[in-house]
Amino acid sequence: MHPTEAADLTAWVEDARTRTLDLISDLTDEQLMGPQLDTVNPLRWEIGHIAWFFEKFVIREAAGRPAILEHSDGLYDSIAIAHDTRWGLPLPDRQGTIDYINQVLDATLEVVSNEPSPDVAYHTAYCVYHADMHTEAFTYTRQTHGLPFPETSHRRHAPSGGAIEGDAEIPGGTFLMGADRNVSFCFDNEKWAHPVEVAPFSIAKAPVTQAEYTTFCNDKAYANQALWSDEGWQWKTENKVKGPLYWKKRGRAWQRHHFDALIDLEPNLPVIHVNWHEANAFCEWAGRRLPTEVEWETAASLSSASDITSPKRMYPWGINATPNDAHADWAGGGTVDVGAYADGDSVTHCRQMIGNVWEWTSSTFLPYPDFTADAYKEYSEPWFETRKALRGGSWATRSRMLWNTWRNFMTPDRRDIFAGFRTCAK
Repeated sequence: MHPTEAADLTAWVEDARTRTLDLISDLTDEQLMGPQLDTVNPLRWEIGHIAWFFEKFVIREAAGRPAILEHSDGLYDSIAIAHDTRWGLPLPDRQGTIDYINQVLDATLEVVSNEPSPDVAYHTAYCVYHADMHTEAFTYTRQTHGLPFPETSHRRHAPSGGAIEGDAEIPGGTFLMGADRNVSFCFDNEKWAHPVEVAPFSIAKAPVTQAEYTTFCNDKAYANQALWSDEGWQWKTENKVKGPLYWKKRGRAWQRHHFDALIDLEPNLPVIHVNWHEANAFCEWAGRRLPTEVEWETAASLSSASDITSPKRMYPWGINATPNDAHADWAGGGTVDVGAYADGDSVTHCRQMIGNVWEWTSSTFLPYPDFTADAYKEYSEPWFETRKALRGGSWATRSRMLWNTWRNFMTPDRRDIFAGFRTCAK
C-alpha cells in the first residue's frame, strides 16, 4: 500500500507538493490566514505544519540531518501548540512558508533518491499520507470560508448513476476486524486483525440521499425532540441549529452552499456535512440505525457474500486500488449520485463504500486489543473514547490512502467535514 522504491517515493513526494500548492495558489494573503474558527486552521500555518512533519520524521529522525527551519517545533508542532494560538504565531510570510515547504521536500527527495532504508521509506510514505489528510482539510476549509472550489490537475469527469435502493443482507459469525499483519502499511489504530462476533444484519446499499434527508427536514424533524438523543438535542439547542449546515430554504425548496455558489439540491446525491447527532436523529425518524464499525468493515470486505469468514478484500471491489472504482481525488468537484461507480461495489452489493462521502458509524473510536502507538504517537491515542468512527473516505480524499480497514475519527458535533452516512435495519 506504500512504495519502497526510490522512484515511486519520489513521485509521491512531488505529487504531495503539487497538491498542497495547487490548493492555495489562488488565495490572497488574507485568505491564507482567514478568520479564527474552532474547526479549521489558518492555511499558512497548515502548509508549514505539513513541511514540519516531513522535516521531523524524515529529515531529522529517519535521516539524522539537522533542522531546516530554526525553531520550527515552536511554530508547527500541532500537539504542543494550542489551536487558538496559531493565528498569532510569528509565522514566515507567504513566500517564506512556500520556500520552507520546498526546501523540506527537496531535502526529502535527496534522502529518498538512492535506495532508501526501510525506515526512510516508511516515514516518507507516512508523511505523504499526512499531507493527504491536510489537503482534504484544505478543501473543507475552503468550503467553510465560502471560497471557490479548488481547481486541481486531478479533477476529472465523474459519472452519473441515479439512485440505488434496498438493503444488503450480511451473514453473522466471527469476523476478523482490522489490518492483517502482512500488509505493507497501515496506521496504528488498525492494528491488528482480531475476531469479533457479528450478528446477521441488513445494511443499505447506498448512503442516505439529499432527497431522503429533505423529507426528514420537511417533516419538522429538527424541531422534534423525541428524535434526538439528549446530547444531540443539547448540541442542536445551544447552537440554534434549524437545518443542515449550508442548506437554505427558498420558499418550499432547499438549496445549499457549495463553496462560493448557492445551488439547487440534487435528489440522488448523498447528504453531506451532517454530523453524528443529525445522522442518529434521521435514523430514529426512519426507524433505522447507524452501522457499527465492524458491520461497516464486514459489508465492505467480504470476498463471499454468504460467508463472513471468507478472506478479506483490501478494497470493496478486490485486491488492487483503481481510481475508476471510487469517487475520490477531487473528481467532479463534489459528490456524485449514490448509484454511480457500480464497478466499485462490494461482493455484498454495497456501493461507494470507498469515496464520495465519509460515513458515520455508531461506534466510539477505541483501540483494538493489540494497539501499539506508531512513531507519531499523537495520531490516535489521545483521541480514543472522545471521537466517533467514520469509514470510507470522501470525494476530496486521496484514493491512495483509502482501504477497507482505514479508520477516521471526529467529534460527534463536526459538520464541516465531508461526511454523510448509510443506515442499517433495526
